[in-house]
Amino acid sequence: MGRRRFKVDATQTQPLVFKGRTFTPSDLRLIQEIVDTYGNLGRQELAQTIAELLEWERPNGSSKWRECRDLLNRLADEGFVALPELRSGRPRGSKTSVPLSADGEPGQELLGSVGDVAPVKLILVRKKDDRLLWRELVGRYHYLGHKVPFGAQLRYLISVSRPSQAVVGCIQISSPAWKLAPRDTWVGWNAKTREQNLQMIVNNSRFLILPWVKVKNLASHVLAKLTRELIPHWQEAYGIAPVLMETFVDSRRFRGTCYKAANWTWLGTTQGRGRMDRQKQRIGVDPKEIFIHPLVRGARRRLCGDG
Repeated sequence: MGRRRFKVDATQTQPLVFKGRTFTPSDLRLIQEIVDTYGNLGRQELAQTIAELLEWERPNGSSKWRECRDLLNRLADEGFVALPELRSGRPRGSKTSVPLSADGEPGQELLGSVGDVAPVKLILVRKKDDRLLWRELVGRYHYLGHKVPFGAQLRYLISVSRPSQAVVGCIQISSPAWKLAPRDTWVGWNAKTREQNLQMIVNNSRFLILPWVKVKNLASHVLAKLTRELIPHWQEAYGIAPVLMETFVDSRRFRGTCYKAANWTWLGTTQGRGRMDRQKQRIGVDPKEIFIHPLVRGARRRLCGDG
């Protein structure tokens, strides 16, 4: 007996059960949207992203991305999604070795103000050497270290021009949190609209100014520059013009001063379950301070689908 064939569309009312997980019509529409939006990601990357968004996890909290990959293959067989060609690569979310090089060694202390080191540039990471340097700097000097990011992502090196050209930090932009009560309240959307427009939000998931760089107002200057330069880069990579950026600040370590100085809006505190925890079962994740910054005028209106 062959497999039962199924079709999911905007009017779908029946859930799909696959490998012990029930996928609602809403879940299936989200899967379709992610695959359509980020079709330039590999299958493994898509599976990890979707598994994280839908919180398809084992009892120990690890992602069921392999099961999700099987689901995507099933949906592709039925013609519901069109998956990219197979390619090799390291699983997203996995830890990577941190290269050690002379370029990543601590430099001479850099003091002064932004004017003393200007112009400041954001270098979009595209070349192999830049990727290795980014990974080394984040792996060695960011308190969260380096992991292969989930889903959509762009990375930048931050450089200054004076007294000599030098890399002074790193930024990573990636996919947004699935549900975030203070943010969703601020936007004012309902669940259906959030599913449709969630990918118009991006997350500032790494921000590093190297510890020997002590240039006054550099971090807020970089954030302001990022909000001006990100949209065309993200649109080129993923076909979507983001309208809102979010970030999470660990208040045990930081006060969010640079975000406040760059006119980001504080929305509140997470509940300490992890940014993808829809089932409210994750224990031991420290609460984070939530900041957002609109990238365009009328961001809320656009996120709510009102033009």
